[in-house]
Amino acid sequence: MTVLPWLNHLIIVPVLLPLIVGALMIPINQKRHGLKFGLGLASGMLLWAVAVALLVLADGGYWPGGIGVYLAANWAAPFGIALVADRLSALMLVLTATIALAVLVFSARRWDRVGVSFHPLFQFLLMGLNGAFLTNDLFNLFVFFEVMLAASYGLVLHGYNLRRIQAGMQYIAVNLVASLVFLIGVSLIYAASGTLNIADLGARVALLGAQDAWLLQVGAAVLALAFLTKGAMWPLGFWLPTTYASASAPVGAMLVLMTKVGVYAVLRVWLAVFGEGAGAAEGFGFAALTLGGMATVLFGAIGMLASQDGGRMAGYGAIVSSGTLLAVIGHSGGAVLASGLYYLLGSTLAMAAFMLLIELTERIRPPGAALIAITMEAFAIEDKPEDPVGVGIPGTLAFLGLSFAACALVIAGMPPLAGFVAKFSLFHALLAAAPEGVPATTWGLIGLMILAGLAAIIALMRLGVRTFWAAGAVTPPRLQFSEAVPVGALVILCVLLTVQAGTVFDYLDRTTAGLLRSGDYAARVLGEPPVLRAPGAEGVR
Repeated sequence: MTVLPWLNHLIIVPVLLPLIVGALMIPINQKRHGLKFGLGLASGMLLWAVAVALLVLADGGYWPGGIGVYLAANWAAPFGIALVADRLSALMLVLTATIALAVLVFSARRWDRVGVSFHPLFQFLLMGLNGAFLTNDLFNLFVFFEVMLAASYGLVLHGYNLRRIQAGMQYIAVNLVASLVFLIGVSLIYAASGTLNIADLGARVALLGAQDAWLLQVGAAVLALAFLTKGAMWPLGFWLPTTYASASAPVGAMLVLMTKVGVYAVLRVWLAVFGEGAGAAEGFGFAALTLGGMATVLFGAIGMLASQDGGRMAGYGAIVSSGTLLAVIGHSGGAVLASGLYYLLGSTLAMAAFMLLIELTERIRPPGAALIAITMEAFAIEDKPEDPVGVGIPGTLAFLGLSFAACALVIAGMPPLAGFVAKFSLFHALLAAAPEGVPATTWGLIGLMILAGLAAIIALMRLGVRTFWAAGAVTPPRLQFSEAVPVGALVILCVLLTVQAGTVFDYLDRTTAGLLRSGDYAARVLGEPPVLRAPGAEGVR
């Protein structure tokens, strides 16, 4: 009898744990908020520990090639469902668990009580996210997308008001259409290749005939529409700013992460299927990614300049982030992948902290302050304060101001934090990828990234001045400890990401090297044998 090493079972824990915990929460009375929060917190901490363990296993040589394969039904790939934990998926699991813990703690004082079923939906959302990062099958990717989206529908509507309901209906309608497109793309790919296993698909693509190869490319293009709708590529991401501005702060922070799922799916599928070894199909769609990403960056930059609301500004910032990632991946592929992944980490953490911070900073100005200021200006009423003798900055305002400044620096890519390191690294990688002469597309992309950073710093500076320095911003807001800790923790992680940039880049270089070896990836997944049991024995899988 062959027994699967128990550490391999950790691969399925990020999917099963939130499923079980969410199911256990459903029959619990809605008034038992403390119990639900305790279960959710325990689940989140355990998920984070498992994610870190998977990252260590993937990078520590425990699995051959840093790739762990879990055959969920004990059927060999490509016939059975295979969950794959490599350096990239483990990194995304750690990022998901980190932001989820911050969001869960932030919501403990208010947001988990303003509606029903917050905690079960949150667990199902984590199940969908983790499953999307781990699955190696396009149909199961569709299933996990639907689990994630179904949970997000309820969370976007959480804390009902008219604005939230309108934005939620738009969000639901767009994503239902995207799901239909996803299913059509999957069907076309299966009709062309006879498989939906990503590793198996990458191994077969070079062997397809001309007609099947054409059908496969059509299916991939249709599938990309679904991915890029979630990844907010222009013009498919028109729904995102309104949804961000309307959703509650914790849900908005999770939406930042969900937007990156579309980018992850494009990266995973396209490098495995249309990377090296794909024959005539090698590089399919990368030019469209570049042009679409550049248009998305421009759209997001203009949107940030035009926005006055912090939530909409954050939405356009997320669009700029997604557009930058898609553009650099499509332009230079693996040459800039490590820098792109570093940018993904920094921008996601900063944007999630910024979404939580927006709600806290809105408490600074008392209700009606803007109306009073406009009235005083209309009637030429001068506010003549007494001679200043020095006013101390309350600790709450100092914390909010420093956190806001840190998030703004990372989002805009200004020194000295992780955003600047990421953009400088991207510029270096883009220029180094063309030793014989830098094409106009590269200069255009670099120029757009600089323009987007300038637009971001102008928009965020305007928001910061209006929030912290404008007339009426004199009352320190009331802040709960459980609200300040998550924001501070995410900001500190952005700082640590900067300080430990060398270590992080070393890990990302190894991650990139593994992703570019699509042949090794396919061999590892398809070569994983099922667990054999002795006849009549009650073996353990």
